[in-house]
Amino acid sequence: MKTASDVRELVAKWIADGKDKSYIVVNAAEACLGWPYVWGAVGAECTPDKRWYYAHRDVCPAGEVTQIFKTCQYYNTDGSKSGKSCGGCPYYPDNMRTLCNDCQGFCKIIFSRVGITLPGAGATSMYNTASAFTARGKIADIPKDKVCLVFMQSGDKMSHVGIHIGNGDIIHCSGTVKRGRITDRGWSHYAVPKGMDGEVPTTDKPTLRKGSSGEYVTLLQTMLIQRGYDVGATGADGKFGDKTAAAVRMFQRDNGLVQDGVVGRNTWAALESGKQDQYTVTVQHVFKSVAESIIKTYGGTMKKEG
Repeated sequence: MKTASDVRELVAKWIADGKDKSYIVVNAAEACLGWPYVWGAVGAECTPDKRWYYAHRDVCPAGEVTQIFKTCQYYNTDGSKSGKSCGGCPYYPDNMRTLCNDCQGFCKIIFSRVGITLPGAGATSMYNTASAFTARGKIADIPKDKVCLVFMQSGDKMSHVGIHIGNGDIIHCSGTVKRGRITDRGWSHYAVPKGMDGEVPTTDKPTLRKGSSGEYVTLLQTMLIQRGYDVGATGADGKFGDKTAAAVRMFQRDNGLVQDGVVGRNTWAALESGKQDQYTVTVQHVFKSVAESIIKTYGGTMKKEG
């Protein structure tokens, strides 16, 4: 998991490199995967003092108070001190702070990185401020090539908000900052903030997850195998199953990424940055079954001896 300092440095680099707003929003959101949810928070450092503050605000619902303490090892569920420090906490990687947010707070802090101020004190008031958006509407009409906000309606209110990073993929803060799909939950509306250049950053590699198949899965599996990860007995077969998902999570763990088993921009980047020199190996004097197994896993051809 990346720290708050990591993300600030990345955003500064992207701005210096001239990356457009959509690129920064998408990649900043992905860099925050795993960060904690705290009701009412907007980009606050995740510390015991901050959690205590948000839990004791008069407007904090009782259930959210319990959740704020339950997800912090420093406290017991009732808010009493557990005797533990922040050391080893997943929200305190490498003894560095992450930021805590609720759903609308997360969206606000991400879009603020590109100078866009989102309105409202919650998802409902945010969506209802029509002047803040160039387009709003039902989720069925969402422009799939646009970076924008997505909302979840409950009755006459919006109960949740997240960021559409393109092609039906969502990043939102619920429990933690996590990845999802438009079809995963009851996303009902979208809105494109003013000031966004909007289009999804171009990439030559799609987001992959369990159930994906095809040439990019084969490429992923080959890259994992080359790095010593086990994708299963069938090798690079182009099918993203349980073994490939487990290998992805192990790779993510070893490279400080959120272990969600989903191969997005950050996981692809880590795989690419670890590219190794390629060599051709000739294996002689093996039985046909062994040769076939090697070819299935690594590719290549075989030739009968004699």
